Amino acid sequence: MQNMTTILSQRLAEARSNHLTLNALPLEQTPTDSAAAYAIQHAILRELGAPVGGWKIGAKSDSGPVQGAPLPAPDLHADGARLPREAFAPLGLELEIAFRFGRRFEPSTTPYSEAEVHAGIGSFGATIEIVASRYAAWPNVDKLAQLADLQNNGALIVGEFTPYREDFPFVAPSLQFSFEGEDVVKATPANPAGDPRRLLTWLVNHATSRGIAVTPEMVVTTGSYTGMFFPRSAGTASGRIDGLPLVSLTLY
Repeated sequence: MQNMTTILSQRLAEARSNHLTLNALPLEQTPTDSAAAYAIQHAILRELGAPVGGWKIGAKSDSGPVQGAPLPAPDLHADGARLPREAFAPLGLELEIAFRFGRRFEPSTTPYSEAEVHAGIGSFGATIEIVASRYAAWPNVDKLAQLADLQNNGALIVGEFTPYREDFPFVAPSLQFSFEGEDVVKATPANPAGDPRRLLTWLVNHATSRGIAVTPEMVVTTGSYTGMFFPRSAGTASGRIDGLPLVSLTLY
């Protein structure tokens, strides 16, 4: 596994740095299980020399298993960021809710409880994730290979955060997501994971059991409420989740 981890992490890190895509992935480089995929994720950040700036986590149903990926700190951008379209292929946009904790969760061999994790939530805000892939054949790519590729993350645009409210309608918030002023939400907004706070305990224990502290500086984004929108031109995406500050991104 070590050789596969080294080879694929080097290839993915180089592709990420140089905005390239890889052709067909040889079978011997494809992760054999989630443990291998997660090892590759962290090897990519080491190759990039990038600290963990945040995490993306998600689930396909309100009771389904959770997956996640660390996000390189240089790929987190403030509201209003201007980024080149050609840096991402493909280029999908998603409107999400993210959290920051008000405390530090230290590495531990003993799992943190859900009550302890939820009590630690400090603030939340809206984010726009740029979905991208380092595989030319995406989305027709092995799921574990996609997980290894930082779960198809290209970048994260982080809006202003506001103090956490337990009574916020996390399951079905009112929201607007537009590109160049045109509504791009084609279905009833919903996060497939249900209440995204349920994902946070998994994240804290996933990280801390691997010797990684979860800190108040880290942004934890929790999956799309809007599906994925693929812009066909340059322009500005704007997202507003009622009760949270606006977040926007300009592609040029």
